[in-house]
Amino acid sequence: MSSIAIRPWMPLCMLTLAVLAGCGKAPEPADAAKSAGHAQKLADGVIVRLDHSPQQVRLQAVDERIVHVTAVPEGAFDLPASLMAVKSGGDTLFTVDETPDTVTLKTPRLSAQVSLHDGAVRFLDAAGKPLLAERAGGRSFQPETVEGKPYYTVRQRFDSPADEAFYGLGQHQDGQMNYKGEDVELAQHNMDVGVPFVVSTRNYGLLWDNNSITRFGDPREYQPLSQTLKLYDADGKAGGLTASYYDAGGTLKLKRVEKQPDYQYLKDIAQWPAASPAKTTAKVVWEGSIEPTVPGVHKLRLYASSYAKVWLDGKLVYDDWRQNWNPWYHNLRLTMDAGSKHQLRIEWLPNEGYLTLLHLDPLPGDEQQELSLSSEVGHAVDYYFIAGDNLDQVIAGYREVTGKATLLPRWAYGLWQSRERYKTQAEIFDTARRYRALGLPIDNLVEDWNYWPEDAWGSHEFDKARFPDPKGMLDQLHAMHLQLMISVWPKFYPGTANYKELDAKGYIYRRNVEKGERDWIGNGYLSSFYDPYAKEARAIYWRQIHDRLGVLGIDGWWLDASEPDIQSNLDIAERKLRMGPTALGPGAAFFNSYPLMHTTGVYQGARASTPDKRVFILTRSAFAGQQRNAAATWSGDVASRWSNLHDQISAGVNFSLAGIPNWTTDIGGFALEPRYEKPDAADLAEWRELNLRWFQFGAFTPLFRSHGQFPYREIYNLAAPGTSVYEALAYYDRLRYRLMPYIYTLAGDTWWKDGTIMRGLVMDFPGDPKVRDIDDEYLFGPAFLVAPVTAYRATARPVYLPAGTRWYDFHSGKSYEGGSSIDAPAPLERMPLFVRAGAIVPTGPAIQYTGEQPDAPIVLLVYAGADGHFTLYEDEGTSYDYEHGHYSRIPLAYDDATGVLTLGRREGDGRGAPARRQFVIRRIDAGHPNADGADASHDVRVGYNGSEVKVPR
Repeated sequence: MSSIAIRPWMPLCMLTLAVLAGCGKAPEPADAAKSAGHAQKLADGVIVRLDHSPQQVRLQAVDERIVHVTAVPEGAFDLPASLMAVKSGGDTLFTVDETPDTVTLKTPRLSAQVSLHDGAVRFLDAAGKPLLAERAGGRSFQPETVEGKPYYTVRQRFDSPADEAFYGLGQHQDGQMNYKGEDVELAQHNMDVGVPFVVSTRNYGLLWDNNSITRFGDPREYQPLSQTLKLYDADGKAGGLTASYYDAGGTLKLKRVEKQPDYQYLKDIAQWPAASPAKTTAKVVWEGSIEPTVPGVHKLRLYASSYAKVWLDGKLVYDDWRQNWNPWYHNLRLTMDAGSKHQLRIEWLPNEGYLTLLHLDPLPGDEQQELSLSSEVGHAVDYYFIAGDNLDQVIAGYREVTGKATLLPRWAYGLWQSRERYKTQAEIFDTARRYRALGLPIDNLVEDWNYWPEDAWGSHEFDKARFPDPKGMLDQLHAMHLQLMISVWPKFYPGTANYKELDAKGYIYRRNVEKGERDWIGNGYLSSFYDPYAKEARAIYWRQIHDRLGVLGIDGWWLDASEPDIQSNLDIAERKLRMGPTALGPGAAFFNSYPLMHTTGVYQGARASTPDKRVFILTRSAFAGQQRNAAATWSGDVASRWSNLHDQISAGVNFSLAGIPNWTTDIGGFALEPRYEKPDAADLAEWRELNLRWFQFGAFTPLFRSHGQFPYREIYNLAAPGTSVYEALAYYDRLRYRLMPYIYTLAGDTWWKDGTIMRGLVMDFPGDPKVRDIDDEYLFGPAFLVAPVTAYRATARPVYLPAGTRWYDFHSGKSYEGGSSIDAPAPLERMPLFVRAGAIVPTGPAIQYTGEQPDAPIVLLVYAGADGHFTLYEDEGTSYDYEHGHYSRIPLAYDDATGVLTLGRREGDGRGAPARRQFVIRRIDAGHPNADGADASHDVRVGYNGSEVKVPR
């Protein structure tokens, strides 16, 4: 056995004779490999040659807890540079050992072993306890040719014990929280964000370094029903389903047998029967039976827009609505025996929408329960194994590899008011004035798309008829302590000078124009998107938006359609062609990474142009590493439905667990059913309640943002001042601002501590197995447990309070022991909200914007029942001074046994925070429940000048 400890800076004469022939010149790599048997030692790791296989495996020690694994089917490791990773190796001390069966790379914290027989890699902690193991024979490379270039379809399978749970992977809006045994496709789409980073309850994460469409779980694409099932019509005849097409009067226009519903994409609409034209068909029904050829749990996936219902064996399993132009998936499961028949019925009101139903047979054995990642296009199996003592350390490791999360400006954490869309400069001013006149706190207004002349998308110019003085508008908003974010797309009309400049250098995707596709504006215009994979293209794009918009004083950049959505509802094969070829290769090879490259150009350009002003980017899509670009993500064009509200919770939590801390949603849902446009009394009541419940949830998400189509979403437009709904909306707006010292500390911790704002329960309560599958609760920072109400007319809801602590109802002060479920009160005006014992929650005064009264007293809500810690963070709020030591951190520690609260010595130079300030200590316990933290009768006031202060009970 050979063993060597290596650091990149180590003098050659310190290396053992296992690597060098002496203290002179290092051998060439071939000599090193020969001298070490199967191990070719590198400065940061080792390359392992296998027995009887052309495969090679490379291990690189990124740090003590992170190992970069790369496996190639043959040849060398001359691979393209990673887009997501900023660090692929490191200077960590490690050893390499070889036995007849394995090569092991070992750091002080973990080991990675490569089997010389099949190349499978095992990971063990410092004590030798297994953490994760590739399944023997679980790595595969299938040669593929993409646009004439050689690639592989790659897959890696890992063993997974039954009690393991998985999270992360980005944002997927189908109600999934724990991904164990689930299928998740990572393919950027409006509402769906693929981030190939998964975390485990075994305290590790896998970052899968691949830019193409990737699948967690089943590697197969879902198939048409007729390819995997036997179909029978309504009369029991084999061959297909009975399809019935009705007009608006209920008259049957056509009845025929179809292989399946097949209206998934634009190209499929051409199949619509002439006997019942799409524009006149009011209802389609498919009915019959399905029969599997293999037993097990079968997977069905509905893809639908407009109103649709699905029954399986007479049970209604889906009943929902989506806007017709934005269909989405819904997973269904049905246990079936081979040869058994099961009734299927689908009812659809098409309204020019889309619908299909797809299927997959069960995977063999326990393969569905494995950890499996596969990608359509790649050169290698390439991933990072990241270990930690907890999930916070795992996420910190992800950011070590992909880049730290930059701190957003403080105003970004205030209220955002937006609509689709403010059509004139006057409408923006009216909104600003109304909020200020009503005393409703707000920091940000948003100008959505189409502020440009109709025929000039991509010009980045305001239509002078509707926006006569953009610079003056910005100046007046800033004088009112309001910021403006503006929508800027990667889309261009060919007639614009910006298109022509980019196209002349080959930086426009031309296929959409060549196909003659016209968009939905006016009579329709030709358009396409630019290619951000070229550094020069990114620089040109930034210059174009900066010279037209940035110079006006725009505060934030809304990068819409960043999937990219060049034309909605194209089939995937055509999408791959329309988004390429990129400067780096075929669109299929870079399907998921467009938003990363797009935000990279804007972030780097903005920091260079305005180095003292924090960048803020909002984008509809994201990819691994995007947190380093000051980019927040919102959940896309979700519908104003209770089901969509519910699905936002797991979507936001898993997005956060994928390592990107700033996330938001369109409060109230973006697109809404026609019944809400001109509502009767009953629909108006539901509309207001839906918006209020969504607003309550939004107040406890990283970014607090209201946006949507008509009716308007401003607080005063949702309900009249003085009404109960208005007062409840105003309460949560003001509560958000009262909590700003707490919230901005959470924001600061995303940079200082690699923190996560919207936290899955499993992060803080890993020892409580009951929290693993809860998909409608989460933690907002370390203190708050949030339980949104997602059912109409609900006045209570069950809430599970995790074990290991006591919990206080924030509104009533009543406390509960954790480890049990309660029926939590949820009157319309309040959302169930709990604070755990030991929490220290800094709160501020009633303010109208985040930068108001920075020297006001801070009220510390101290929840008795456990020891507690928190660190109050402050800085200047809008610059990057914090990166240079200009900040204030005040450690806070509560000793429950003595009742002493310690205000620790200030950390940092204190710039950006008052040198002296007042703290108000408000203890909350059984004797002083202090409902909603408002009872000041037992307050203790203390002064603070940066030195330690102990405040007794």
